[in-house]
Amino acid sequence: MRLSTKGRFAVTAMIDVGLRENAGPVSLADIASRHQISLSYLEQLFSKLRQHSLVESTRGPGGGYSLARGAEAISVADIIGAVEGNPATDPAESVTDGAAAMTAELWATLNAKMIAHLQSITLRSLVAEQRARGVKVEQRPARKGVFKMNPAEPVRTSAPNSVFALGSLALARR
Repeated sequence: MRLSTKGRFAVTAMIDVGLRENAGPVSLADIASRHQISLSYLEQLFSKLRQHSLVESTRGPGGGYSLARGAEAISVADIIGAVEGNPATDPAESVTDGAAAMTAELWATLNAKMIAHLQSITLRSLVAEQRARGVKVEQRPARKGVFKMNPAEPVRTSAPNSVFALGSLALARR
């Protein structure tokens, strides 16, 4: 399993969705602005996460992404495996070089332990950890339908409001 910024960004975005799972779908534009991640990059990541049934999408106004299953059923290994892809062959089996063959078993064991550890960390525990650190989640209503605009303040002017008032003002100045 590879660990790269792709996996790091995917885990960060999934924690963001997990923090807001009770507030409805989360738009990728909001995630991008909160974490300074490119929107097109997030679209690629969430496409893979959706293909692996980790998130589901909602279209239209107020749409976005939400968790496809409970946060306790999603592990960090699931997230990283979805965006990084799983290697087709085991690195230890493909090694034929003498020098690399000496350490192949070490790396295969390390990789297995790393995967086991990442499978033991759930998205729910990461969300709970963020909440314990005091991360505030803004509660904004879902944007659905037509928006009611705030009433505009009336404009108060001292200018005459008719031709007659303007005429009387002009006559008064003479």
